[in-house]
Amino acid sequence: MSTPERLIESTQELLWERGYVGTSPKAIQQRAAAGQGSMYHHFKGKPDLALAAIRRSADERQALAEEQFSGPGTAVERVAAYLRRERDVLRGCPIGRLTQDPEVVADPTLRQPVADTFEHLMRRLTAVLTEGQALGQLDPELDPADTAATVVAVLQGGYVLARAADSVEPFRRATEGAIALLAARELR
Repeated sequence: MSTPERLIESTQELLWERGYVGTSPKAIQQRAAAGQGSMYHHFKGKPDLALAAIRRSADERQALAEEQFSGPGTAVERVAAYLRRERDVLRGCPIGRLTQDPEVVADPTLRQPVADTFEHLMRRLTAVLTEGQALGQLDPELDPADTAATVVAVLQGGYVLARAADSVEPFRRATEGAIALLAARELR
């Protein structure tokens, strides 16, 4: 793996574990086994490297979601597959956690890929639910955009509840509850 790749990957992990403020250039360099000169040769500084890492995390989350959204099954089955896919629940969402980092939220450049990820996710969920309506799978009275926002909120809230309880059970209950509510709107 190249030095820039090691630096980006290390920064991704540290941002997920510690947040932006808790991620020092020295910690990044140590985890990446890269010297200070190498880091600053490839990146202008911590903000530049953090932006590359956040964009990479955002791209990875979007690609993972797309696997379920474009997979087989009804709209509800695809949303359920997305909600039930394997996650490191107790670590939280690598993108969602960044919304709680004051320095990321205060910096429009760092915040943008986070916002873009949630917008993309809601857009794709809306499209899956709209397709389900067009195919006669879902109640035509269901508002796909509002429902997509609810699914994202349940998912992110599930992470918070799980971390607070130090148990995956609240996450499981939240996501299964969302699936049950959506399944109740299926047409049989």
